[in-house]
Amino acid sequence: MSGFVPLTDEERAVYEWQIWVPEFGEAGQEKLKNASVLVSRCGGLGSVVAYELAAAGIGKLVIAHAGNVKPSDLNRQLLMTHDWLGKPRVESAERRLKELNPRLEIVAIPENICEENAQPIVEQVDLIVDCAPLFPERYAMNRQSVLQNKPLIECAMYDLEAQVTTLIPGQTGCLSCLFPNDPPAWKREFPVFGAVSGTVGCMAAMEAIKVLSGIGEPLTNQLLMFDLREMTFHRNTIQRRMGCPVCGENKC
Repeated sequence: MSGFVPLTDEERAVYEWQIWVPEFGEAGQEKLKNASVLVSRCGGLGSVVAYELAAAGIGKLVIAHAGNVKPSDLNRQLLMTHDWLGKPRVESAERRLKELNPRLEIVAIPENICEENAQPIVEQVDLIVDCAPLFPERYAMNRQSVLQNKPLIECAMYDLEAQVTTLIPGQTGCLSCLFPNDPPAWKREFPVFGAVSGTVGCMAAMEAIKVLSGIGEPLTNQLLMFDLREMTFHRNTIQRRMGCPVCGENKC
């Protein structure tokens, strides 16, 4: 989005309750309106992230997701519907997000992020939320996050467990610091409940809102991990890895 655009009376009415949040206010809402976010994959995790950001009043969403809606998507991918089976996922996501927030600008890309397209896609946004399941895609976004100096919200889940952290170039380590190598056991398909995806998706959306608006303390240098089987939550301190080929001192 070009230039700063103030809130309209309609937007003040729609976002009234969150404008009441201390330290956020109308100024915070205007920051969200003028911000742009990439959500990579709009599956079980990305559907919730995109929906919450659209509801919160983000001005522009770039959503990237290849493939068509299939039956196994419907129990957790909340932007997909039965009437869209066999049709492109990204079109279903765009349609549902527009129903929620017709003021939202959406760039719908029917591709998954890769090394070839990551740069021009990331150039369109202020912040990235990584909801991709596979590490080659996640590494491509991480690399562009560092090169373009744009925050990256990193989140993932498996079974009833999940994790989220906020990576800011120059202030924190990067995804390659946490995972120097592609974990061989990590697969695209894995056991998970939609409610687990939704829980960490809401957390990731809130991290994006905090970074963009300046409210609160993001999860910088902290990896929040939780297990919903026992409702246990804990944080691990994470550090920049010396010699990281992506975010090493000569890279930032």
